[in-house]
Amino acid sequence: MKFTTLVIASMYLLLNACNNNSNKNVTSSVGADTLQNQRFFPVTTYIKGQLFSIKEKGINPIKYTTIGEKKDSVFLKVESWEQEMAEFLTPLIDSTNLNTLFVEKSFKDQSLNAITITYDPVKKLPDSLSLSGWTVYINPETGNVKRIYLTKTKENFTTQLTWNSDKNCKMVYLLTNEKGEFTIEKEVLISWDY
Repeated sequence: MKFTTLVIASMYLLLNACNNNSNKNVTSSVGADTLQNQRFFPVTTYIKGQLFSIKEKGINPIKYTTIGEKKDSVFLKVESWEQEMAEFLTPLIDSTNLNTLFVEKSFKDQSLNAITITYDPVKKLPDSLSLSGWTVYINPETGNVKRIYLTKTKENFTTQLTWNSDKNCKMVYLLTNEKGEFTIEKEVLISWDY
C-alpha cells in the first residue's frame, strides 16, 4: 500500500508541477480557465485505498469515543469500517466534480516539513454540498501523504476529519451557537496502528 500511496502522491506532484504556472497567480477572482485546469489530489480515492489496506491486513481498528467527560472504546469489525467513514467518502473529492467550486493553493511549510495543499471555496457553495474545504500534507522527501484534514459544514453543525496516514483518524463534531462559538459535541478517534 505504501508503494501505491507513493505512486498516487508522485503523480499528483507531477501534475501539480506541470500546472503550477496557472495556479501561481490565483486570486480571489479566479478565472474559469484556471479552475477547469486544476488537478486536485484524489482525497477520496486515497482514503478508500487506506481502508482497503487496513481490511487486507485484517486489522480491527480501535474506536475511542468521547462525549463530554465520558469515554468509551470498542474494536471495529472489518465489515463496519467503511460504514464508519461513509460521511467522508462523499462527495467524491477529485478534479472532475469540484474544480469549479474550489481553488487549490500549495506551498512548502517548513514548520511542518510538508508540502501543504489547501482547497478553499471560490464562491458560495450549493446548499446540497456540506464539504467546506480540505488540506493535504505531503512529505517533501518521500512524496507520501502525511495527513489529510477536511471540514464539512451543514447549517450550525461542523464535522472535522484529520486522517493521519497509516496510523489513525480523528473526527470532531462541533455545534455553533448564535454568537459563532463552537461547542464540541463528540470526538471519535479510530486507530489501526497499535
